[in-house]
Amino acid sequence: MQDTSVQYDTIISNCRDLFGRKMKDYGSAWRILRLPSLTDQIFIKAQRIRSLQENEVRKVDEGEVSEFIGIVNYCLMALIQLEKGIAEQPDLTTEESLMLYDKHINITKELMMNKNHDYGEAWRDMRVSSLTDLIIQKLLRVKQIEDNKGKTIVSEGIDANYQDMINYAVFAMIHLGEANKA
Repeated sequence: MQDTSVQYDTIISNCRDLFGRKMKDYGSAWRILRLPSLTDQIFIKAQRIRSLQENEVRKVDEGEVSEFIGIVNYCLMALIQLEKGIAEQPDLTTEESLMLYDKHINITKELMMNKNHDYGEAWRDMRVSSLTDLIIQKLLRVKQIEDNKGKTIVSEGIDANYQDMINYAVFAMIHLGEANKA
């Protein structure tokens, strides 16, 4: 499980670096996005990954990894929006955004480590396509929760679904990185 922690941190470092660079380019314009808008952005990324996995012809020269990074970063934006609420105008500096990013990824990694312990790293025997399908399933759940105005009867909340999507995306990138080494 030590390898998982190191691999996770390496991938998150890459995701965080891109998030920070985009913050410098665009500021926190994403702070005006409502949760359903972020959910839809994540859905677009997941659908593109699924399309890349199923179709042999690619008309845009970007692979799965960049889309998984997008899923991680949009999910973290959603977790920040859940905590802070939606802003009318960009209101966070790059430093503030990165502090919130770190806070939420640390919580999410801790959840992953706990589940990973209990499930015995079962994800290592899964296919990337299955992880993609699980992300899409989580997205459909989030959309339903959003349509229900955030209310659930027996299910985990929207935040847990975003955290699971982050972790599935990281697992997929670990698999893709290992496949490229082989």
